[in-house]
Amino acid sequence: MAATRTFSIIKPDATRRNLTGAVTKMLEEAGLRVVASKRIRMSRDQAEGFYAVHKERPFFNDLCTFMTSGPVVVQVLEGEDAVTRNRTVMGATNPAQADEGTIRKAYAESIEANSVHGSDSDENAKIEIDFFFKPEEIVG
Repeated sequence: MAATRTFSIIKPDATRRNLTGAVTKMLEEAGLRVVASKRIRMSRDQAEGFYAVHKERPFFNDLCTFMTSGPVVVQVLEGEDAVTRNRTVMGATNPAQADEGTIRKAYAESIEANSVHGSDSDENAKIEIDFFFKPEEIVG
């Protein structure tokens, strides 16, 4: 299978606790390679645009507030079946249901502050990567 790309965010709860390196290490140990990475403070407009698919959901405002509460690390990851590989190493959204050895089991504080985001499909990975990165910033 050819290498594909996916998008990842290390969320404010993880950056606040200085876990960027630990999370990235777990991603790399799962066979993913970081081909673009930047630490940003997401603006409210960025958060609302990125999570627009959830605009009508009751948690939308809280999600946007959380994602703008501190720095995040946005990354492009590359590897064989990158979307599935990333979602496996992230673990279940609810850390109480996440498997041992996953990022969320190890580091998530709650279902909301669950340390990482990852694309759920190849199509969404492209959209999410394009939202935060210019082609020349991806140096795989």
